[in-house]
Amino acid sequence: MDAEAQERLPTSTLGLSDEAARHLQLAGLAYSCDVVAERHLDQALMLAPEHLAVHVGIYRYLFYKGRLQESLAQLGVCFSKASEQSGLLVDWRLAQPGDAAFGDFDALWPRFYMFALKAHGYLQMRLGNLEEGREAVMKALELDPQDKVGAKVLLDVLNRIGKDDYDD
Repeated sequence: MDAEAQERLPTSTLGLSDEAARHLQLAGLAYSCDVVAERHLDQALMLAPEHLAVHVGIYRYLFYKGRLQESLAQLGVCFSKASEQSGLLVDWRLAQPGDAAFGDFDALWPRFYMFALKAHGYLQMRLGNLEEGREAVMKALELDPQDKVGAKVLLDVLNRIGKDDYDD
């Protein structure tokens, strides 16, 4: 990357140090070259090991690379970090609708919690763990009955497994 392109990179993101944010940006730009992208992700993690944005970046990288088992493990780290910062339970199975405003998009941590729960259900489904996927989707719908994060679409997929297109 030339110097001019590097100067156009955002230098700060979500409270990250400039250097950690830079490494996340460079990892994204180097996505097609695993060695380079992963080196930048490692650097971002070294510089900001507790920052949720770094862990989400690693999760997304692994997910889009199709490394689903690794992305599931990283999602667990994200869930844990979010729980530490928000006071929500790490074990989503124990979460109750009154624990937070899960259906409110303005409530940052509950919103992240819901998207992480939906992602957990999706990854479990993709990995063939359909019951775990169903349990996560059902919990998401229990916490947010208005389904602001769109978990019902995953339930619909689960309910269509084994059925032909013309089956009701």
